[in-house]
Amino acid sequence: MKLYRTQHGCYVEEGGSYFLIPNATWDDLVVQDDLEAFCRSVVQGATPSDAPSQADILAPIQSQEVWAAGVTYYRSRSARIEESKDAGGGDFYDRVYSAERPEIFFKATGPRVVGPNDTVHIRSDAKWSVPEPELTLLINPAGKIVGYTIGNDMSSRDIEGENPLYLPQAKMYDRSCALGPCVLLLSQPISLETLIQIEILRGGKPEFAGSVQLTELKRDPVSLVQYLFRDNSFPKGCYLMTGTGVVPPDNITLAKGDVVRITIGAIGVLSNEVD
Repeated sequence: MKLYRTQHGCYVEEGGSYFLIPNATWDDLVVQDDLEAFCRSVVQGATPSDAPSQADILAPIQSQEVWAAGVTYYRSRSARIEESKDAGGGDFYDRVYSAERPEIFFKATGPRVVGPNDTVHIRSDAKWSVPEPELTLLINPAGKIVGYTIGNDMSSRDIEGENPLYLPQAKMYDRSCALGPCVLLLSQPISLETLIQIEILRGGKPEFAGSVQLTELKRDPVSLVQYLFRDNSFPKGCYLMTGTGVVPPDNITLAKGDVVRITIGAIGVLSNEVD
């Protein structure tokens, strides 16, 4: 079962059929005690609606904040050490990788997030920018994972590499985060066999492609959520990006006009042009 936010309201997709949820905002849905059960009640006995057009689909976010976890895959650890070694910060990431406490940081507010087929942004003062494909958790106000979506954590690697304390500037700016195209509602944890794939297209041709399975994720998503909710409250729920295990090689940097396509089979495809 999938949940979409569109220009014309919120929809449940079940078995290839779409059902409009009447008189409900995205915030109304996320705060449900049992979102999956609520959506099933909408579907039962309802008449299917026309499927929303791709142009109508919005980022699945309203008042929620987006947070992110870093250094959760071995490949991410290696890349972060390499990019920051000249600034003396490489050892920090090695420590985070093996520490009990994860790296968790604020990523975006709702207005800074773009949806599928919208444009993501590269900073004007960055010279080395990359997308980071991430399984992203939708968490309700009680701290329960209620669904999963695709996230693109746009990052300025040269800015963070200059000094790890510059991470907020490297990560947090307008249109630095993309989510979508929907939220996959699951009462059980998503399969560790799930494959995350990314492709960067330049002039319509592949510039980079990579993939990683969730089996490579070192941090348990439930544990990440528990740390996020320590001394933090989210009355409208929140999102948590779980880190990336796919890092483009050092000679790849995004350029205007590139298209980033991230695929997670059970969820769909998140595609964004770069500007």
